[in-house]
Amino acid sequence: MNWNDGKLNVNWCNPQNANSNWRVRTEVSYKTPQIGVLYYEFMNNKNSHDIFDNIISLNNLFFAWREFKEGKLQKIDVRFFKSSLGKNLSEIHNKLKNKTWIPDEYVSFYIRDPKLRNIHKASVRDRVLNQAVFRILYKIFDKSFIFDSYSSRIGKGTHNAVYRLNDFIRKESNNYRSNVFVLKCDVQKFFDSVSHDVLMKLIKNKVSEKNTLWLINKIIKSFKKYPNKGIPLGNVTSQLFANIYLNELDQFMKHKLKVKYYVRYCDDFVILSKDEKYLRNLIKEIDCFLRENLKINLHPSKVTIKKANQGIDFLGYVSFYHYKVLRTKTKKRAFKKIKIRKNQLDKKIISSYSFKQTLNSYLGILKHCKGLKVEKEILKIADIDKVQLILL
Repeated sequence: MNWNDGKLNVNWCNPQNANSNWRVRTEVSYKTPQIGVLYYEFMNNKNSHDIFDNIISLNNLFFAWREFKEGKLQKIDVRFFKSSLGKNLSEIHNKLKNKTWIPDEYVSFYIRDPKLRNIHKASVRDRVLNQAVFRILYKIFDKSFIFDSYSSRIGKGTHNAVYRLNDFIRKESNNYRSNVFVLKCDVQKFFDSVSHDVLMKLIKNKVSEKNTLWLINKIIKSFKKYPNKGIPLGNVTSQLFANIYLNELDQFMKHKLKVKYYVRYCDDFVILSKDEKYLRNLIKEIDCFLRENLKINLHPSKVTIKKANQGIDFLGYVSFYHYKVLRTKTKKRAFKKIKIRKNQLDKKIISSYSFKQTLNSYLGILKHCKGLKVEKEILKIADIDKVQLILL
């Protein structure tokens, strides 16, 4: 690899056959391209455009590595993989091409986000592979998703989902002149409950190429929480699989139930209506659909109906008619985190740059809500003012 005039020239050859004329050359901008955008040429001019070849191409694997490594180069295992990058990417390519790839074991650990979550982390090699798969499959499936699905999609995210909820509240309430009820639902243990068979059936509706299906099946079967059920929270492909799975719910909502005001972020979703009875009747229909078609069910203690003017707690914010505020738990977690980071800064465990990043991340969240008091409290804990923050 070498940099030249702002471009990266990469010449790969098959390490298992030094005399082979099979070779891939890529010349790409050092800026990461959009997901699924590929450019590669085979020196023997045998271009292939099927999904599997796109996934396993060295060009796609290289971009997958670039996307994966963002913010992770301080990790020892990531640096170790980078030290023999060409060899490692070639090895992934060859094992996939020869169908000899076997997933490594997952490493299990727990995080609080804010509730306790069990994360299963794949090896660096397998996470790069998952990123490569995600890059190609994303464009195939994303165009079939509804507009108001906001998790793990380009141009979507939590903030846009909350803004959409607020917009729906305004519309259904006739500019806040009438009452609006909000049905809020959560799927019980969603990631642990995803049926492998149902997921593969849904994927086959869009993908028929046998090599690609072999690879996807290997990824899905690499993890199980229960017999033939479960996808790992730590895999980027799990985010796409979740949207493929719950897109069935989205289509049912929009085309069968004709729900007008509906927003979903992963396994959390809300429905708005002036008619409380209508929302109560929906609960049974939704739960029945989930059980019969997707083998999952609503969380019985997380299905609620509230008036919108009482405040709707959704994705870290509580939305009222004319404004929204940060969720109390999120606010307390921010204060606690900043106190810890300030203590680490004082002891020179972290740099001022790292501390500034933490502050900016929380201050950035506050830009999307009524958060002046919270901002002042954060700066007080940090023992800093806005001018000092800029100079930090």
